[in-house]
Amino acid sequence: MRQLLIAGRYRLVDLVGTGGMGRVWRARDEMLHRDVAVKEIVPPAWLAEAEREDLRRRTLREARTAARLNHPNVVRIYDVVHDRESPWIVMEYVSSRSVEQMIASDGPLSPARTARIGLAVLAALRAAHSAGVLHRDVKPHNVLVAADGRVVLTDFGLATFTGGDAAMTGPGMILGSPHFVAPERARDGVSDPRTDLWSLGATLYAAVEGQPPYARDSAMATLSALATEPPDPMRRAGPLRPVLTGLLQRDPWRRLTAAEAEPLLRAAATAPPPAVDARRPPGPGGTSTETDPAPPGSADVHAPPSPPPARLEPLVGAGRGRRVALGSAMAVLVLLSTVGVGLALADRRERQAEPSGGGAAASPTAPAAPFACADASPPAARPVPSVPPPSGARFRLVPGWTWHTDPAGFRIAAPVDWLLWTEDTVTCFREPGGARVLSVEASAARADPTLWWQAEERRLTGDGSLPGYHRVDISAMDIFDGGAVWECGWLNAAGERMHTARLLANTSADRAYTVSWLTKEFDWQVNATYFAMIRQSFTPTT
Repeated sequence: MRQLLIAGRYRLVDLVGTGGMGRVWRARDEMLHRDVAVKEIVPPAWLAEAEREDLRRRTLREARTAARLNHPNVVRIYDVVHDRESPWIVMEYVSSRSVEQMIASDGPLSPARTARIGLAVLAALRAAHSAGVLHRDVKPHNVLVAADGRVVLTDFGLATFTGGDAAMTGPGMILGSPHFVAPERARDGVSDPRTDLWSLGATLYAAVEGQPPYARDSAMATLSALATEPPDPMRRAGPLRPVLTGLLQRDPWRRLTAAEAEPLLRAAATAPPPAVDARRPPGPGGTSTETDPAPPGSADVHAPPSPPPARLEPLVGAGRGRRVALGSAMAVLVLLSTVGVGLALADRRERQAEPSGGGAAASPTAPAAPFACADASPPAARPVPSVPPPSGARFRLVPGWTWHTDPAGFRIAAPVDWLLWTEDTVTCFREPGGARVLSVEASAARADPTLWWQAEERRLTGDGSLPGYHRVDISAMDIFDGGAVWECGWLNAAGERMHTARLLANTSADRAYTVSWLTKEFDWQVNATYFAMIRQSFTPTT
């Protein structure tokens, strides 16, 4: 075939791969006399012309930003050019095999080798997230292992940036491989660092088990299972089981962070190989490779020291429900109907002193509602009106939600027609006739939000306000000027188990807001990710 010359410099030599977003060529840089990889961006045919053009422009912008990454576990981007009405990304050429090719030819990898690869990819993701870049397409095809053992993450063609547009087109539509797309991204079409970590978990699961965690016959069957079922049982993971379980949590709030996953991967990388169970099914091709030897140099494939966790504003959307609306399989779309909306709780008042000690009370009846807005709405409560989205809104809300701008100095997503009122410094939104509540409280900034929630936990369990208390999580969040989330469950006065997530965010040196979300425990799973949309939408206005 005739070798095309791109941008007067890059001569295409061999087609080395194709995918849903384009073709990758091995090319020769005629100016510097070196081999490079050149990716031609080919938008899917089903996209409208306006969307195709938007994708081309976004690809160029995002690739240029991704070129800032300088990390040994990231394929370097050299250039972005426009030729023959298509954008082309010029990248480092790495003579290697993808993890996908390794699984297909050699069978599943050993847990230790998989963990070493995972450390390298995790280091790449942390570098990208620190630079504000999300990958959005981590999968075995995009993880390359060179002959000398170097592991690199490639193909940032779907990459986006924190603070940028959340979705490619309308709500619920995403691009990517359904076997390696995080549940919240398949559901809502938006991403944050936690979606990349889920995809990392799915990639490592596939490497060690020989198939992805949701191996189904079609994209739609895969996405349906992803929305409602746990991952397939692990048979070969051994010491990788804890980190895979933590990364593959459906609820992004319960998913392992990069900092939490790294020591688990390091432990798995040095663990002795487990005994091979003769009853286990063989890997692809009929060969069990539980103790497969590493290629030359692969024993040294460890991630370099990781950068500190990125201070990112996650782009997480909303919309969790109980049925899946199936769309184009190429679009990899899952849009869940809005069945119920989880609610939030806010603090009733400023705490004057940090409490001490105390354990959970045994009484089945709390003496009073521990948080604001949990009692019946007052007569003065008014319905939340539907209003147009504000200028600069980064994403669309799910049906039945609107934007509320509050005199207390914030804007947030809220359900239309829910009852709205204030209690002191708390803005309350309550479902008419229901138990679900969303609330926002303004307060002074907290020096350490995590310690603040720990103190509140001791106070409320110590005075009997939270009978049957169960902590899910108290952890710091990189948001605004620092924050922390407290998620827990308890029994209300009627003996019903409740569930809440409460985010305390310092928005300035002297001001903070607590965004809270409450629902019955039975309804939490179908409501929890609305809290992610609410948190994503929350914006101080003063």
